[in-house]
Amino acid sequence: MNIKHFAAAAAAVTFGALSGTAQATLLDRGKGLIYDDALNITWLQDWNYAKTSGYDADGRMSWEAAVTWADQLTYGGFSDWRLPTIVDTGTPGCNFSSNGTDCGYNVQTASNGTVYSEMAHVYYATLGNKAYCAPGIGYCSTSQAGFGFINTGLFAAEADSYWSGTEANGVAAWYFDTGNGSQGFEFKSYEFRAVAVRSGDVLAVSAVPEPETYALMLAGLAVLTAVAKQRRRSR
Repeated sequence: MNIKHFAAAAAAVTFGALSGTAQATLLDRGKGLIYDDALNITWLQDWNYAKTSGYDADGRMSWEAAVTWADQLTYGGFSDWRLPTIVDTGTPGCNFSSNGTDCGYNVQTASNGTVYSEMAHVYYATLGNKAYCAPGIGYCSTSQAGFGFINTGLFAAEADSYWSGTEANGVAAWYFDTGNGSQGFEFKSYEFRAVAVRSGDVLAVSAVPEPETYALMLAGLAVLTAVAKQRRRSR
């Protein structure tokens, strides 16, 4: 990766966060890589890369297939990709609510340094999208105005269900639905979309010189050494 390219291409896009949460910033690192500075992770810009890359016909896979796809993915020179995480809070399983739990709408995203749902955080806190249900308790009978995946920010993403990499039990796994802002778990055999993430900022990694850079540095040192020897001989 070229350090100058990243420095020139990194465009910061800041979105207003939800009330009571700090602002988060998405940074375009180029080549389809988006850094999330609030979560310290890098997202694939294309949330349906499994399809556009030709890996899967429609981009929808079982949970096991989605985990395998992310685990085997090599993109942008990195091979440490994974599915986003979700934390099961409260009692084990779905603690359904329209506000602040692990299941339902307006779920808990992050608090005191703990990230409870990477997808919910980028959907709600970073991009400012709304859930089908307004914050409250239990089910809602009608949708709130302006709900849905209206703001996709820098991402090429669908309003659909996306697998997380977190199991709920032996037969189910957690997912997040960008269409209505809901979170829950479903049988692993169901076919949902998948987006890959990796920990950290690719720009920080790119600051380490590549092999070609080391070769140029050594060549330059060799030339300087030869010139210095020649000068000493000519004295």
